[in-house]
Amino acid sequence: MHIVALIAIEGAPIFEMAVPAEVFGIDRPDLVNPWYELRVCGPRPGPVNLAGGFSIDVGHGLEALRAADTVIVPACGNIHDDPSTALVDALRAAYARGARIAAICSGAFVLAAAGILDGRRATTHWMHADALKRRYPTVDVDASVLYVQDDKVFTSAGTAAGLDLCLDLVRQDYGSAVANRLARRLVIPPHRAGGQAQYVETSVPVSTDRFSALLDWAITHLDEPLSLADLAAAGQTSMRTLARRFHGAVGMSPMRWLVAQRIRRARELLETTDEPIERVSDLVGFGRPSSLREQFSREMGVSPLAYRRTFRATDLDTSVSAMAVARGRRT
Repeated sequence: MHIVALIAIEGAPIFEMAVPAEVFGIDRPDLVNPWYELRVCGPRPGPVNLAGGFSIDVGHGLEALRAADTVIVPACGNIHDDPSTALVDALRAAYARGARIAAICSGAFVLAAAGILDGRRATTHWMHADALKRRYPTVDVDASVLYVQDDKVFTSAGTAAGLDLCLDLVRQDYGSAVANRLARRLVIPPHRAGGQAQYVETSVPVSTDRFSALLDWAITHLDEPLSLADLAAAGQTSMRTLARRFHGAVGMSPMRWLVAQRIRRARELLETTDEPIERVSDLVGFGRPSSLREQFSREMGVSPLAYRRTFRATDLDTSVSAMAVARGRRT
């Protein structure tokens, strides 16, 4: 069973604690059996006071990190406070042993204090990004994205972006089909790409219903060779206006978004069907298998065939380990 250690820090926001608890702490035997084992830990077993007058009684001290496959730092109480030496040492030891390390929102400050983010690309809540850059100049801070993976180290923006990150961890462990079903339970979008913008300064001057309808239309026509002109026609607007409004709404260009949706759909087909690579390429609109292989390998770090073998393995634990190794080779 995959063990997730969730670290409770004094003064941490309750939402950032609740998100990984919701995703990893509730048994879901109809999705995967066994699911994850969540171990909530603190400086020592006992009560930990969180923000907003909440308090939780944790069952584990930091020794829980020794057996954890994934360690999550949900947020710190104050970005200006240094984490305890015991916490820093425990995180360093978990990372050195090969555990997957993730931080939500200001939890990135804790990972940076432990040296785990040195030389890595990372993100945090956009309000804290400048402070993270100043305090830890060796960290490559990207304040524009929802979440970032750098090898086995993950960081996310604030609040709701923690859900996106946790869902992506589930996707990497158990595949898109399971992650999509979980997202449906949580009543959230099945996938927001990590590169999507954290926020936009201006409202999008287009009907939400019309824009949502355009996205839905594009997803149902992925098997077609869609161009920017096709999307603009479907959205009843000009290509220039669509490009501007699209970037404002989702933080990326229409064609980049389209490629991301095609990769997402290809992952689902590779995980859940026996369709040959040539057929998968046609179904998701890449046309030539070479195009699928190129785009898929760039995004996932492995070829479509290797990805299928990983997730269609009969031994799920072996498949999860293999995918972790494969993704660890990404640059």
